[in-house]
Amino acid sequence: MALGWRSCQQLARPRVWASGSLRHFAGSLWNEYEDRAGPSYLDMQATTPVDPRVLDAMLPYYHGRFGNPHSRSHSYGWDAEEAIEKAREQIARLINADAKEIFFTSGATESNNMAIKGVAEFYEGSGKKHIVTTQTEHKCVLASCRRLEVDKGWSVTYLPVDKYGLVNLQELEDAIRDDTALVSVMHINNEIGTMQPVEEIGRICAKKQVFFHTDAAQSVGKVPVDVKHVGAALMSISAHKMYGPKGVGALYVRRKPRVRLRPVIDGGGQERGMRSGTLATPPIVGFGAAAEVCMQEMDNDTRHVQKLYKRMHDKITEELPQITLNGSPSQRWPGNVNLSFACVEGESLLMSLAKTTAVSSGSACTSASLEPSYVLRAIGVSEDLAHTSLRFGIGRFTTEAEVDNTVNDVVREVRRLREMSPLWELELEALKTGGQKQAVTWS
Repeated sequence: MALGWRSCQQLARPRVWASGSLRHFAGSLWNEYEDRAGPSYLDMQATTPVDPRVLDAMLPYYHGRFGNPHSRSHSYGWDAEEAIEKAREQIARLINADAKEIFFTSGATESNNMAIKGVAEFYEGSGKKHIVTTQTEHKCVLASCRRLEVDKGWSVTYLPVDKYGLVNLQELEDAIRDDTALVSVMHINNEIGTMQPVEEIGRICAKKQVFFHTDAAQSVGKVPVDVKHVGAALMSISAHKMYGPKGVGALYVRRKPRVRLRPVIDGGGQERGMRSGTLATPPIVGFGAAAEVCMQEMDNDTRHVQKLYKRMHDKITEELPQITLNGSPSQRWPGNVNLSFACVEGESLLMSLAKTTAVSSGSACTSASLEPSYVLRAIGVSEDLAHTSLRFGIGRFTTEAEVDNTVNDVVREVRRLREMSPLWELELEALKTGGQKQAVTWS
């Protein structure tokens, strides 16, 4: 007997219960009725699944409430505009900002471009011609800085980081010059999970009277972020990193003391002239709902992720020798588990896991490249060991079963690949005779 559309929808929908304006979610994202033939998903830094409560909030705006938020002459437009302003307030509350300081974009890449290029173009006439950033920033930040160097003649200081991925605060302060317009430092690194001391950086920038921008795509919604405590003048946010939809993000732009930007996109003057283009109501509504859910679930999410991180890390390191955790062991987001497996080619391990587990060898934005991760190289990981690294992403909907299955698969495949490698035999021999040191120099 064929099921009707509503019956299928009920079977596919995770169990939820109502409480207030949003519904609380029970259990795994993958409910008991769903046949999951695909691999476990452990790539939460690349993207997160949309929370069912977020999807519920979005759906009405794809059909019955489809108005253009910039249509001011009828109720469809008024309704859409009201929904967008509500989302703006929800996102502002998440980071303790004013709703007027939130500007919607297509995602964190656009927000980062808008912050860096917008500040540079507005303030270059006042004698500002220098930016300070780090070598481990997201590619869009590095590319934006490089564009200013090549096209506009700006000077950019790319600060090194230590073996844990942390910037030296004294070096950062010393790098700021009289003509420095902006300091841009990522909050949580997308590849290794290291959490920079952004509050201390914010205080240095305030003392030096330069703007501080932070790419917070990997932190907002996962850890408490207060723009006032951070001292950020600008902050980039992404919806799909916090269980919201893809294609929408935001840039926080401080009002007092005021930060001025030159728009990167020109047009009809939407977003108070900061970013032209018709706003996409359904994703923005989802973004707002995701922000509200994150406020409700942050403590639960943190406990859940910390427990699964310890479970995964401890089991892998107990079963396998010569495993390195990349990034800071203490100042990190535990949902990012970046491990190097000595004498195992990362791409081979990745392919051997592909049928059972979705993981990555680094940033999704540069995953097509065969070059070793520039982030791992910046923290001093050798080129050979960088090629052995995988990133496991744990999140709200990751289950213990997924972690256990992944650990079992990783242990089995690493052992199999090492048995095939003559380098592993040399490595073991070196450990027996000379302690914890590399047996050979790979070339």
